[in-house]
Order: sequence, then C-alpha cells, then structure tokens
Amino acid sequence: MSENELEELRRKKLSALQRQVAEEQRNAQSQQQLEMQKEALLRSILSPEARQRLTNLKMVKPEFTDQLELQLIQLAQQGKMRVPVSDEQLRQILVQLQSRKREPTIRRR
Repeated sequence: MSENELEELRRKKLSALQRQVAEEQRNAQSQQQLEMQKEALLRSILSPEARQRLTNLKMVKPEFTDQLELQLIQLAQQGKMRVPVSDEQLRQILVQLQSRKREPTIRRR
C-alpha cells in the first residue's frame, strides 16, 4: 500500500469513528430528555410522599419501577386515575400488583 492509500484509510476510519461518537451523543441526549420529561410528568402525577416511595422502590427493583412509572403516566394521561396520587393510593397499587404475582410452588414427590 502506498502512503496516500494508508492516509485515505486513516481519514475514513477517523471519519467513521467521529460519526459514531456523534450518534452516541445524540442518543444519550434524547434519552436524557425523555427521562426529564418522564420525571416532570411523575412530579405532576404523584404526591411528594408517593414520589419518594417510588424512588426508594427504584433502588431495589429498577425494572419493575420503570414499568410502573410508564403505566402510571399512561393511566393519568388517559384520565383513568385521579391526580395527584397519594402515598396511600400508590401503596394500594403496589399491593395489587404484588398480589397478581404468582407464588412459586414446590412439589415434592
């Protein structure tokens, strides 16, 4: 390979890496914006005590809490839930969701 070909390959590789980094930055920014919008909606939907409970729960069960947050937002936007949700109402929702979980059974032969 000649020096010019090597230089051209380097430029192409650098250009591709720069595009990739720029794309990752855009994705990170859009993800951050979505998270900020979600937090703003939750602030308007939940009472401060309920938000604190959800934050505590998020430390223990992040996937479950993410799904619950999305469900709460959807229900509030559809008008199927009275806003703001108090801590007691959130506790009742959590109890209902917990009771729906299937308890594992162990069968011994």
